Amino acid sequence: MSSTSAIEKRLSSAPALTIASYISFIPVGVATVLLGPMLPTLSARWSLNYSQAGALFTAQYVASTCAVAISGVVVSRWGYRFAIKAGLLLMAVGLALLLEGSVASGIVCIAVYGAGLGISVPAGNLLVAEVNPRRRSATLNWLNFCWSAGAVACPFLVAAAARTHQVPLFLRMVAAVSLCVAIGISLMPSSVVEPSTKSEQHSSALPTIRGHLFTVAVVAALFFLYVGTENGFGGWVASYAKSLGDSKPTMSLMTPSFFYAALMIGRSVAPFLLRSVNEIRLAQAGLVLACMGTAGLLFANGLPGVLASACATGLGLSSVYPITIALLAREFGASSSQLGSAMFVLSNIGGGLLPWIVGVSATHFGTLKAGLVIPLLGCSAMFVLFLRTWTPEAAGTN
Repeated sequence: MSSTSAIEKRLSSAPALTIASYISFIPVGVATVLLGPMLPTLSARWSLNYSQAGALFTAQYVASTCAVAISGVVVSRWGYRFAIKAGLLLMAVGLALLLEGSVASGIVCIAVYGAGLGISVPAGNLLVAEVNPRRRSATLNWLNFCWSAGAVACPFLVAAAARTHQVPLFLRMVAAVSLCVAIGISLMPSSVVEPSTKSEQHSSALPTIRGHLFTVAVVAALFFLYVGTENGFGGWVASYAKSLGDSKPTMSLMTPSFFYAALMIGRSVAPFLLRSVNEIRLAQAGLVLACMGTAGLLFANGLPGVLASACATGLGLSSVYPITIALLAREFGASSSQLGSAMFVLSNIGGGLLPWIVGVSATHFGTLKAGLVIPLLGCSAMFVLFLRTWTPEAAGTN
């Protein structure tokens, strides 16, 4: 096959690969945020305090971090689609068996589906960024919109399942959907060709890192803080709403959906805003709104205030993560694929560490409000980091 025909074949495969990634991120979104709305149920079932419940997030994200660390090797050896399929299969196993045993086996299952997320999420993000080089920010926003769709549906589905005492059935259904998506990706025709994952210059990233240490540190901090902040807020907002005691328990379980619905709406609007608004300005404006939302949550004394704060925070954070991934590619060019694994590892460390710190702080001070100061600090820190001068974006990239 000539190089021209190979390029044409890869270009023609881009829509199929992008759509496959979009579909896979719907169950991934459900699994990622599952612990938040499930936390009151699991805490009651396993008799957990705030600190012990926060450790469940750590179990998920420690396993996810380990999986992210090897995801680059998996992608390099077997390709993006294999990594996505492997992640979906691990998710299916962990979710299906989550409530089938003791707290110890439950933690193992959380770790298993966390590992699945750790393999599939970087592969999906990097695949979409790779096959859509001229629309990177826009397509990554659409990818994370699909993730948000799953995240929005999750609390409503958990609440409905809890109301009818069918939570185990719900988990098995999500596992079945994950398995079906993995099978569908396996059945994609041979004419769909992935971009090459073989690095021709394995040492090319080191000079880039040495020459841009400050930029590397800033991007790394953004990856760490964003996922930790999102999980710290979304993972604990249901428990906070329940602690106020002015609504039905099932309504409290659904409060994260307002946060993730705002994320989804923001990500659906962002590709259109990016046609006329600089992506850095959009991220900065979003983080100002997120700071206002998280601050508002600390002063909320009833469900309406919690819902308003959740919506403001979700809308503000919506475009920050896709823009951060796009910045990684823009700032480091060909070296971004080698730096990507390390950045996603940091994001998973943040995703596991900051929600745990929320729980520990809440237990220490005797109130969940004290713990929820952590997401506010995360939003504030990210805003400061986005104030630096970034490489100008190329015309037409959005």
